[in-house]
Amino acid sequence: MKVTWAGHGGQAAAILLDLPPKVLDTDALPKTAAAELAQLVAAAVPAAEQDRPRHARDAMSYTITVEDAGRSTVLAQSDTTMSPAFAALLRWLEEHSAQQ
Repeated sequence: MKVTWAGHGGQAAAILLDLPPKVLDTDALPKTAAAELAQLVAAAVPAAEQDRPRHARDAMSYTITVEDAGRSTVLAQSDTTMSPAFAALLRWLEEHSAQQ
C-alpha cells in the first residue's frame, strides 16, 4: 500500500504550495507498522467519505491518497471538520515520515 498526503491552504499556503506531497510505502515499513497503518486507513475511510471538507478562512485542508491493490482512495478533510479517525491517520503519517 502506498499513501500520499499533503496539506493545503491556511496561513502557510504560500510555503506549502511548492512542497511535494509526502509518500509512505508499506513495503518500506516493519510489518507491525504496516499493519497499524492499514488499520488507521480502514478507520478513516468511512468518516472521510461522510464528512466532506467545508471551507473556513485560514483553515488547513488535508488530502490523503491511499493506493492499494490497484485501487486509489482519496480522503480529504480540513481543520474544521476533521474526524478523530482522519486525525489519527494524519498524525501517524507525520510521525512515521519524520522517522525515515
